[in-house]
Amino acid sequence: MMSKFLRTVLPGSLIILIATTSADMRLDEEISTRQTLIQVALARESADLILSGSTVLNVFTSEWEADQDIVIKEGRISWVGPRGRWTGEAKKKIEVTDLWAVPGFGESHKHIESSYLTPEYEAALVIPKGNTWTVEGSHELSNVVGEHNVSFWLAAEDAGSPLKIFPAIGSATPPTVYEQAGGYYGYEEMRAFLQQDTRVAALGEVMDWPAVSNRDAPGNERIWGMIKATWEERGIVEGHGSGLRSLNQINAFAAAGLSSDHEVVLADEGIEKLRRGIFLEVRADTARVLFPRMLALGLTDWSNISITTDDRDVAATLALGAMDYNIKNAIKAGSPIIQAYQMASYNTARHFKLDHLVGAIAPGRYADVVFLSDPETVSIHSVYANGKLAAHKDKESGTYLLPITKIDYPDWAKNTMNVGRLVTADDFAIAAPPGRTTVNVALMRPFYFEETFMVGQLPVVSGKVIGDPLIGITKVGVVDRYHGNANTSKMFWRDVGPITPKSALASSQMHDIHNIWVMGNDDAAMALAVNTVAQLQGGWALVRDGKVVSTVTLDIAGLMTARPVEEVAAEVEALFTAADSMKWIGGGGLPERMRFAFLTASPWRWQLVAPYPNNLGGFVDVTSGDTHPVVW
Repeated sequence: MMSKFLRTVLPGSLIILIATTSADMRLDEEISTRQTLIQVALARESADLILSGSTVLNVFTSEWEADQDIVIKEGRISWVGPRGRWTGEAKKKIEVTDLWAVPGFGESHKHIESSYLTPEYEAALVIPKGNTWTVEGSHELSNVVGEHNVSFWLAAEDAGSPLKIFPAIGSATPPTVYEQAGGYYGYEEMRAFLQQDTRVAALGEVMDWPAVSNRDAPGNERIWGMIKATWEERGIVEGHGSGLRSLNQINAFAAAGLSSDHEVVLADEGIEKLRRGIFLEVRADTARVLFPRMLALGLTDWSNISITTDDRDVAATLALGAMDYNIKNAIKAGSPIIQAYQMASYNTARHFKLDHLVGAIAPGRYADVVFLSDPETVSIHSVYANGKLAAHKDKESGTYLLPITKIDYPDWAKNTMNVGRLVTADDFAIAAPPGRTTVNVALMRPFYFEETFMVGQLPVVSGKVIGDPLIGITKVGVVDRYHGNANTSKMFWRDVGPITPKSALASSQMHDIHNIWVMGNDDAAMALAVNTVAQLQGGWALVRDGKVVSTVTLDIAGLMTARPVEEVAAEVEALFTAADSMKWIGGGGLPERMRFAFLTASPWRWQLVAPYPNNLGGFVDVTSGDTHPVVW
C-alpha cells in the first residue's frame, strides 16, 4: 500500500514527492542493509563512522563495558567491541571517551497526539531528550482518520525523520458501541494494517473490558476479531487494565491474552499483575509507589517492566522532559541504574519483538546512541539517531540539530471538523418538564467511577434548568464533529468549570472519541467556544466575559499541528496563563485533565457521549448500555 502525500526539502530547496514503501520493499531494503553490515563487520567494506572509547551499556548481560568502539554504516551499528580491535577503515572517527553510552530511549506506550505535535515535530521535541523510537498507541488518531491510520504514522520516517514510530493499532475504534466517529476497526481492518507494513507492532490497549469478558456484550465479536487477526499475523495484543485489581480480574485479564498494562496505580496491584506474566508499562506516578514495593519484597528481575509517558503535552515535555524524565524518576524511586535504562529501551523492544531493530547498542540495530556524562543523573551529553548527531550539550539546550521533514498533509488529515453548522446557545439549553420550578438532575464529576451517578436539585427559570457555579455546578456538553449534524448532548457536572461570568472552555481533544467537549456557565459562551474550535479545525478555545481570550490550534485531525515546538508550547502556555486570570470551581487554573474525563473505558461507567440512535440525551452506562434522562 502506497501513500503519496509527502514532500521533503532537499539541498537547494528542491521539493520532491516521496512515496512510502510497501512491506515487501522494506524487507528487501532490510536484507540489503544486513548484507552490507556483514561486510563492514568483517572489515571488507568501510564504515561511515566510529564512535570510539565510551563505556557502553550491554543490555543483554546488564553490565557496563569500558573503552568500546561503535562502528556505524548507513545508520546502523555493524560492530561493537574493545577500542581499536576492529580492523577496517571508517570515513570518520569521533572520540567519546569519558562518556557513557546507552541505547536510544523508546516509549512502550505513548500517544504522540497528546503532545499536540505531528511526528516530524515530535522528533524535534523528544530526540534531544534521548527518545529515538516510540510505540504509538494510535486509537486517538484512528478515531478521526480511520483507514489512513498507519499511513499517517509512518509518513514522517519514510520522508527522512529519524524518529521511528511503531504503530499499535487502536482497538478502541470506536471505544464503545455507544459512540461513532471517523473509523471502525474489526478483524479485516486489523489484519490489513498488520500486512501493510512490518513496523505495525501491536493491537493497542484493549480497553473495552466488558466486551472482552462478557460473551453477550455488544462489542464482543469486534474486539475478539481484532485479537484473532493480531495473533494470526504474530502481533502483540496490548491491554488496559484500569480498575481491574482483584485476583480474579487479574487472572482473567492475563488469561484473555492481554499481554501488558499501563494503567497500574497501586503497588500491590502491579506486583500481582507482574506475577501473572503481565508486562508493566509504568508511568511516573506509579513508579514512585511500585519500585519501592519491589525493593521491599526483594524482587530482582525487572525485565518484564518498562517505564513510559502515555500522555504529556509539548509545554510539559519542555518543562519536565520525556523519557529522560521517566528514567530520572525511576532511579529516584529506587530502580537500579542499569535496570532503569533497560526499562527505557531493551525491555520494551523485546516485548514488542522489535529488539532486532532498536533497544540495544548491538550489531544490526539502528545507530541510536545516547551519550551521558553521568548515568545516575541522566545527564545527556549528546544524542545520535540513525547514526547522525541529533543533539549536543555544547549547542543551545534542547536544540534539535537535524532538519525537520516537511510534509504536505492531505485533506483527510487537515479537514476533519464536520460539525455541519454553527451551534447556538439554544443547543446547550436544558429544558425542564412543564410547570416545574425545580427538577432532579443527574450529576457527574471528572473521573467518577461509581456504579450510579449522583442526583441533585436545580432551579428552573423561564422553563430552563439553571446551574450555579457558586455551588460548584456547571454545564457540560458534547458536540458531534463527525457527521455534519451538530448533534449535542448536555448535562450538569460538579466540582469543575469556570466561575468567571459568561465563560466557557472547549476542546477537540476528548479522549478517546475526540468529539468537541465544552463546559461553561453561559450557553452563548459555550456556543462561541465550540464554534471557535470548529473554525480552527480543532484545538482549544477559552471564552471569558463572552469573548475568546485564548486558543490553541490543532489543525491536523483536531489533535495535532505541524508547527515548531516553541510556537505550539507558547500557545499552550498562553492558554494556561489566560485561565490563571479567571476563577474556577475548586480553585486552580485550566482544568486540562478534562480532556481525559470523557473516557468510556473501564472503570468508567456512566458517561456523557454524543447523541446516538435510541439515546438522544447521550447519557449512558457504558458497561451495560442503560440510559437515563439528565433531568426529571
